[in-house]
Amino acid sequence: MPIQRAIISVSNKIGLSELGPFLKTYNVEILSTGGTKKYLESLGIETLEISAYTGFPEIMDGRVKTLHPKVHGGILNIRDNKDHQKAMELHGIKPIDLIIVNLYPFREVVAAKCTFEEAIENIDIGGPSMIRAAAKNFRYVTVIVDPDDYPELMKNMRANNGDTTLEFRFYLAKKVFNLTYQYDRAIFEYLASAKL
Repeated sequence: MPIQRAIISVSNKIGLSELGPFLKTYNVEILSTGGTKKYLESLGIETLEISAYTGFPEIMDGRVKTLHPKVHGGILNIRDNKDHQKAMELHGIKPIDLIIVNLYPFREVVAAKCTFEEAIENIDIGGPSMIRAAAKNFRYVTVIVDPDDYPELMKNMRANNGDTTLEFRFYLAKKVFNLTYQYDRAIFEYLASAKL
């Protein structure tokens, strides 16, 4: 099945000026947040605010914005499981086929000698949750955490009528779990040496 819907939420905008218009040529609906939404719209790419899709506003200074059943159900549903599809229909959940997310730059922030409170606020929750969900469901969902993979994503979509191959999705899933492992390790190492 071609990719129909994507979530794009990135701090690193490199490569989006090419990828965004490319996704639009395949009629991919783009859900986004904050700065990414503004950047894509500055390129003339229409996006839907995630809160407009979920029907629930961003709250708690941005701590809660993508943690919603319409997001995670859209990512995690097994496309050929009838019960999953009934739940999708019952709750008005749409499938999300592509996740493009960068995590908060925790290592960079703590390397700059931030306060303890600033470090805590730079522990990403929604980003890791989305990319882990997408990586778990790699049989159906493509997840990109590295802009260096954008060219291969576009190549894959061109060669597969807007879809990606299982092999490519599996490669990307492994990349996600390595990233989240390294990310959590950096957080642990910081907290292990921190004093309250």
